[in-house]
Amino acid sequence: MKSPPTPIDEAARLCSLQLLNILDTDPEERFDRLTRLARRLFDVPIALVSLIDQDRQWFKSHAGLDARETPRDISFCGHAILGDDVFLVSDASRDPRFLDNPLVTGDPNIRFYAGCPLVVGNGHKLGTLCIIDSRPRKLTPADIELLQDLAHMAQQELAALQLATIDELTRLSNRRGFDALADHVLNLCRRLDQPATLLYFDLDNFKQINDRLGHSAGDRALNRFGEALLATFRDSDVIGRVGGDEFVVLAANARPDAATELLDRLAKSLAESSATNCIGQAIEFSVGTVEYRPADHPDIVALVSEADQLMYREKRAKNSAGN
Repeated sequence: MKSPPTPIDEAARLCSLQLLNILDTDPEERFDRLTRLARRLFDVPIALVSLIDQDRQWFKSHAGLDARETPRDISFCGHAILGDDVFLVSDASRDPRFLDNPLVTGDPNIRFYAGCPLVVGNGHKLGTLCIIDSRPRKLTPADIELLQDLAHMAQQELAALQLATIDELTRLSNRRGFDALADHVLNLCRRLDQPATLLYFDLDNFKQINDRLGHSAGDRALNRFGEALLATFRDSDVIGRVGGDEFVVLAANARPDAATELLDRLAKSLAESSATNCIGQAIEFSVGTVEYRPADHPDIVALVSEADQLMYREKRAKNSAGN
């Protein structure tokens, strides 16, 4: 048996999957309708919407199969997400990659498999829409096109979930998306006994930008700040816009002293872009920085709340100094 290799974009792919907040949720008719249709159109006993998690494949819809998940290392879908086209196995009992796979030698006795990757807007393949039979078989080009059409419908449903977690203006995570992904990161830090630091930002004088230059200039300032955050922090850090001019970053395996240099770099980047950021001035910010303490922060809400208070304390100090 050959276990599926790990995709090169695995870390970002898993982040995209967690951001959907779909794993271990209840069945939904919009996905079940597609797997029922796939079973009927292809005359197969099993059709799945399968999502590939870190060490398992979990089924959002599982028509004809009782299991809700199986280990990733024996999954066919783990192989399917490595390519762009429909992944076909005509007879698994004769395929060196799968002939001794427990899903082939035992229940559900897979012989035929066809899985079309499900791709979200950022290009990551999160899983498949797949059909399975206990008999060897082949697909015609027309069959493959039909399976791709059904997979596209499943992708549209995933895209709708993704839109609910993405800020439309900056394309960063919104509050819902940030909370879901950040809670997952905190759980990992707790389990691995790793530090984490949260930074809560608020733009200074943002109301004046809107009042003086208009809301389009305010939108450009928000976009510029979001871009600066992405350029300053690591790909593994969770970044979101959680309010009108409020942003937040959760940095795993990082302590507050490491954030000081990053904040200096962020401020410098924003100052240097003042001539080209369409508002003619540096974008300045106040920030509250908190180190994650499991005893004091049972969830991301508690951590954000403390950082928010520290940020407003800094903002009040700035305002007092300016008066």
